[in-house]
Amino acid sequence: MTKVQKKVTIIYGEEIKKGVMDLLKIYNTDIETKKLEEIKEFKKGAWINLVNPSESEIKKVCESINIQEDFIRYALDYEEKARIDQEEDDQTILFIVDVPIIEKSDENDIYTTMPLGMIVVRDDFFVTVSLQKNKVIEDFEKKKIRNFETYKKTRFIFQILYLNSSYYLSYLKQINKETEIAEYILKNSMKNKELLKLLSLEKGLVYFTTSLKSNELVMEKTMRGKIVKLYDDDEEILEDAITENKQAIEMAQIYSNILNGTMDAYASIISNNLNGVMKSLTSITIVLAVPTMISSFWGMNVGLPFQNNALGFVAIILISVILTLLVTWLLKRRDMLS
Repeated sequence: MTKVQKKVTIIYGEEIKKGVMDLLKIYNTDIETKKLEEIKEFKKGAWINLVNPSESEIKKVCESINIQEDFIRYALDYEEKARIDQEEDDQTILFIVDVPIIEKSDENDIYTTMPLGMIVVRDDFFVTVSLQKNKVIEDFEKKKIRNFETYKKTRFIFQILYLNSSYYLSYLKQINKETEIAEYILKNSMKNKELLKLLSLEKGLVYFTTSLKSNELVMEKTMRGKIVKLYDDDEEILEDAITENKQAIEMAQIYSNILNGTMDAYASIISNNLNGVMKSLTSITIVLAVPTMISSFWGMNVGLPFQNNALGFVAIILISVILTLLVTWLLKRRDMLS
């Protein structure tokens, strides 16, 4: 390896490392100005946001704020279900909920969900952990949420739950619009691309419904007040989040039922169209077989009518035409020809 190649490799490696470290961010709300700012040190009352963290970042955070590594790793398991977990001393509480995301692909956008971990570390820190960036956390980072303060951990959890339910509703509306567009295209032509699009949307609705029901259990368990202390102002946010979540569940079930019915209807239409094509092709084959059969008879090396007649060829052609028309009329009468 040349010196130039080594230099490029080192620079590229530093860029990658820097990009990874950017996935660990610490935010804090100033008590006096109420402004959210990014900080570098682990300060009491701060919010620590981890997005697909490296092993070194996990160890750094856990050692700095004194929590188990498992609490962070749980949220990094793509198959992890929504739940609540606590340490034995009840000082550290883990909330895991499913958040909606859109995965980009070459053909269609895929609607799915992923786990989001929220860790209340005593009365000192609040940690969020996710596998990739998502709009729920980004809205807090971009300061789009009113009355958001990092040191008010209970309110922070409820605000995340409410915003998460709102995004479910927003994505469900997008799914409904995309379904209507696909149906409109399918009315004019049966394209595999649109059918695959409907199948992808149907899978997305299944993921959404399952995740919403799991999130509902987490919110109802939190509502009982045994996990975190409920304040009057914050309790209203949780109630609104539960209401939004229930509405999202109903919408997901309705859209799923509609889409299932639509897929069944198009399956029947495709099957019916195929039967019609096969029926037409069979009828055409029967019609074409008549002149072929007659010409085969008169091609035999045996004595046949009209073989010595000067108008024999014309007579055979007329007979073929008449029999073909007769067979066509009979098939048409029996609705065998469209």
